[in-house]
Amino acid sequence: MPVIVFCMLIFIQSSRPFPDLIPEFPLIDKFLHFAAWALLGFLFFRAYNGNFSLSHRKNLLIWVSFLSAALYGVSDEIHQHYVPSRSSDPLDLLADIAGSFSGAIVGAWLYGFFRKQPVTFDLHSIPVPEGSHKN
Repeated sequence: MPVIVFCMLIFIQSSRPFPDLIPEFPLIDKFLHFAAWALLGFLFFRAYNGNFSLSHRKNLLIWVSFLSAALYGVSDEIHQHYVPSRSSDPLDLLADIAGSFSGAIVGAWLYGFFRKQPVTFDLHSIPVPEGSHKN
């Protein structure tokens, strides 16, 4: 559900004239595209990870998440082409694609896909130095 809500927010924002509230820093719009699509890539990863058929196929899950977010970036740039006072920008699309991939990779990392063994914490197996505990 969060991925659908976020896609709707992106669509609504893309349907409005370019906001004047964004500070004038070099490449700030590219950073904002990257950040938004990184979140979208992560949200797609999170949504697809709940799908049993994809959750066991780690590489496919990362690629499907990345491609879903990147294709939404393509559709967003096409959409912006038709919105008055907006335009499509290939560099925005590049930022969308890079952010999509980064978000999918961060999702995989946060969900432990790159660990060789799951991390477990067993407090009883921690060695206690001699003489540090009271009888």
